[in-house]
Amino acid sequence: MRRRGFVGTLAAIPAAIPALSAQEFPKLEFAVPDAGAEPTPKFFSKPQFAALKKLGDLILPSINGTPGALEARAPEFLDFLLGESPADRQKLYRDGLDTLNAQSRRTFNKAFDGLDATQSDHVLAPLHKSWNYAEPADAVGAFLRAAKADFLAATVNSREWIAVVSQRSRNASGTGIYWKPVE
Repeated sequence: MRRRGFVGTLAAIPAAIPALSAQEFPKLEFAVPDAGAEPTPKFFSKPQFAALKKLGDLILPSINGTPGALEARAPEFLDFLLGESPADRQKLYRDGLDTLNAQSRRTFNKAFDGLDATQSDHVLAPLHKSWNYAEPADAVGAFLRAAKADFLAATVNSREWIAVVSQRSRNASGTGIYWKPVE
């Protein structure tokens, strides 16, 4: 009997509410959660995340209207991705970013994200070595090589990059092959 009484009460509720016009209800505007606020890093510390953003901007800057790593929000994606990655990959990134900050402080008395282009170029010297199939012997070189590949993959697979590139070429259809924000 309790269930029948409950269902009967539910059936009577619409009759009890007076007919309201659509103009009485406010229209709510919806936004993508990532557009409403600045995301906070979940895996990296604030100094590490600042260094990661600077590194992404240096590795893949915006060129001729094509979004770079920052516009494609690649650092935020990598923060999520590395939070779910194996421990050795996490250690590679954390140690690499800490080393970039330590080298910057030792050489220029400021964190990596505060360096200008010439100073950053000095710290990122391992990226200027010619590429070969062998893994770099030093930890910073291995980190920079992995970060470069990850930034490239995250940027060219982003919604922002696909939207711009698909406007420029008949062959790039913008088929929705990009990473989606984690909700």
